[in-house]
Parts: sequence; structure tokens; C-alpha cells
Amino acid sequence: MTRRLAIAVCVAFAVPASAQAPVSTQRMTCADAMAVVKRDGSAMMSWQPGKTERFVRDRSLCGMTEIAELRFVPTRDNIECPVGYRCREPDYGDWDWP
Repeated sequence: MTRRLAIAVCVAFAVPASAQAPVSTQRMTCADAMAVVKRDGSAMMSWQPGKTERFVRDRSLCGMTEIAELRFVPTRDNIECPVGYRCREPDYGDWDWP
């Protein structure tokens, strides 16, 4: 029994979170989608067939050289829900040049 439990725990930890199926925002309310990102810190969400993105709670979850860009996606009750941020490398136009 303990051996089976140990194997089950090892298998559960061996599957990375990124391998889980993304949640569809069009099946959720805007408040629910924002709550998932806020609670988990980051979440893989699908907002259109073939369009999957990683949304984060804030800039601290992005890479050192990345910026956080607020993303709006369609949900069940709001066509432009501010679900969270997307981490991306800054473009030339993102810098405040004099």
C-alpha cells in the first residue's frame, strides 16, 4: 500500500503544471478568470481555439528582462476582461526615448 502511494506521489510531481490543459476563458466569468490568475499567480488560459497564453498576477512573475503587459480577453460575460498580465520582451517603442 505504501509503495503504491509513493509511486502515485512521484507520478503526480513528475507531470509539470504546463502539461495541464489550459482553461478556456470563454467558459468563465470575468471575475472567475481574474480570480484564478490572482490566486495561482500565473495560469495558462485559452481564449480562442489555438490561442493559449500565460497570464500572471504581476511583474514579479516575469523574467528579469521582461515587462508585464495588461491583457484583455473575452470571457462569458465580458468581451474585454482584464484577466491579468502577459510577460514579454520590450520592443524598441516601449522605451521612453527623449
